[in-house]
Amino acid sequence: MNALNPLRCERKNLWSKFIWIGLVILNGCSSRSADNVLHEPSNEKTISVVTTIGMLADIVREVGGEHVSVTQLMGPGVDPHLYKPNRDDIQSILDCDLVFYAGHHLEGKMAATLEKIKNQKPIIALSERLDDKSLILDDQSQVDPHLWMDVSLWTGLLDPIAAELQRVSPEHSGVFESNSKMTQQRLIQLHQYGLNAIASIPESQRTLITSHDAFRYFGRAYNLEVLGVQGISTESEAGLQRINELVDMITLQQIPAIFIESSVPQKNIDSLIEGSRARGHSVSIGGELYSDAMGESGTPEGTYLGMMAHNIKTVTKALGGSAKEFPLVEHGSLQDVK
Repeated sequence: MNALNPLRCERKNLWSKFIWIGLVILNGCSSRSADNVLHEPSNEKTISVVTTIGMLADIVREVGGEHVSVTQLMGPGVDPHLYKPNRDDIQSILDCDLVFYAGHHLEGKMAATLEKIKNQKPIIALSERLDDKSLILDDQSQVDPHLWMDVSLWTGLLDPIAAELQRVSPEHSGVFESNSKMTQQRLIQLHQYGLNAIASIPESQRTLITSHDAFRYFGRAYNLEVLGVQGISTESEAGLQRINELVDMITLQQIPAIFIESSVPQKNIDSLIEGSRARGHSVSIGGELYSDAMGESGTPEGTYLGMMAHNIKTVTKALGGSAKEFPLVEHGSLQDVK
């Protein structure tokens, strides 16, 4: 009798597993049915949008207003070059109406996942909608994906975003168009703020050195020489030769400040500081810049305008220029920038 107990227990466990699997399937079907009902077009429809980086999420919220619900996969301090999607990310993508991502290999490890799902729903690489003539290439003809660093260039995503939202919810087309124009005006003001601020830096000091090569568009737009310890992607390693080259430049040009990034470890910048000190030149950390991720939600730097205004002001002051605060305003309003 005792010999039969293990067998009975095993059968009982098997039946428990079958029942559990059945419940999961039923719940899954019920959940999918509910999602399908929620996603049916109606006058009260809220468009469910998934974005990868915060810089996209923020302008999608600006254009969509109350008619969109945005899920941002990569939060503050997250490096998109190294990000790996998890099960919740996949579920969010499968459940939404639209997916916006940057493209040009920014979301390197996530690209394969998006490629597999793109036949199931609209998945749009927004940066790849911009004119190729505006793109910056590296020595291997690879596109630099950090286009948001040029505010005037990033403004070009507003129309494609509005068009995709209008396709899903045509009854709110007028709202999306109006929000897009309002956001465009605010970004034009921010771009002009950047031009004015950076122009106040003495020409001999307009060299921006950061952890990785994410500021080329920033440099081109606002007339700065830009150098990174690492390459365009943080997957690349910084060699001793590269560090020595930058130390030579820092000491020769007497560069006053270099910058860390919120989403990149600080060790390479520390190496530049130590190397410069060994050669008799004291270079300081000019501040923390937001490169591949925005700041914490609920802070000014947790918005695209706030992030870029912070970068512009931080760089300007650390390199010897002057910049007033950029007037951050609520969605749907404008304020003059001096």
